Amino acid sequence: MIGSPSYPTYQVFVAAALAAAVTGILMPAFIRLMRHEGVGQQIRADGPQQHLVKQGTPTMGGVVMLVGVLLTCLIQARWNLPLVLAVVVTLATGSLGLLDDIESVAHKRSLGLTPAQKMAGLLVISVAFCLVAVNACGIEPAVRFPGGLSIDLGVLSTKLTVAGTPVTIPWIYLLFVFILMAGLSNAVNLTDGLDGLSSGCTLVVMAGMSMVAFRYNEISLAVFAAALAGSCVGFLWHNCYPASIFMGDTGSLALGAAFAALAVLTKTEVTSLIMGGLFVCEALSVMLQVMSFKLTGRRIFLMAPIHHHFEKLGWSETKVVIRFWIVSAAFVALGFALYFQLG
Repeated sequence: MIGSPSYPTYQVFVAAALAAAVTGILMPAFIRLMRHEGVGQQIRADGPQQHLVKQGTPTMGGVVMLVGVLLTCLIQARWNLPLVLAVVVTLATGSLGLLDDIESVAHKRSLGLTPAQKMAGLLVISVAFCLVAVNACGIEPAVRFPGGLSIDLGVLSTKLTVAGTPVTIPWIYLLFVFILMAGLSNAVNLTDGLDGLSSGCTLVVMAGMSMVAFRYNEISLAVFAAALAGSCVGFLWHNCYPASIFMGDTGSLALGAAFAALAVLTKTEVTSLIMGGLFVCEALSVMLQVMSFKLTGRRIFLMAPIHHHFEKLGWSETKVVIRFWIVSAAFVALGFALYFQLG
């Protein structure tokens, strides 16, 4: 471990710097490899026309981001069950995203796995995560709101004995965790539509979650969140406009799942949705657009997700990205302030 265990804040900062360095240094070689193999992003045909020039840009940069996070945690973190659980969930969801990216590249289309296949994978991952978190990590199946309100989602539970070990299955909380993990994974994925947008927003969110985990006295999770933030920094160096590489679903799904895992393991499920408010807005814009068109035949936005709406209004890509970073940082600040109001 780099740094003295007596200074956990130092460990967190070193983790961010180390992940940024590893990701940033390894990425050029990965970009060359992807170009040599002809692995490029498939751009949606109905998207903004100015994005068509991005067709063929190397993708799957999330692979290097996950390598950076894993190496950083191996070097810098004190491993415990919550950290193992968070890392496994992140890698498992990243593997699901990798399959999606490979499918997309292999068939030369912007769609990879079907929505049903993605949801099935996320269901398995989230259920396994929730059961281990509740039964092995002692996570309470309840949701806490700012102001002290707490709702027990473990009221409908089944208690079993498996190989002599008692196991509790909190059905309502299982459903909640699935919705949270699937929702955030897909929300980050939807946000990943402009150069540097998703990585920059995730950077500030993970910085906030690192502070939350630190205050929750989960230093290993704080190191993990800092490593995720650092990997976004290293990736952003190559992903800023004009992007040399995209993270692909490998990165976006993994980052969303990591966010959800951190929220559950630090009991900040509600305030995390505020901190990730920009992601929530992106997902809601798509949902509202689809509902409005199906019910009325009219669209609310010029194009969804909402970042494309502002492009259609005439904002440049960099203006949209930087302003969305600012909005994301404001959401993180608000969520972190409300975190202190949890009961």
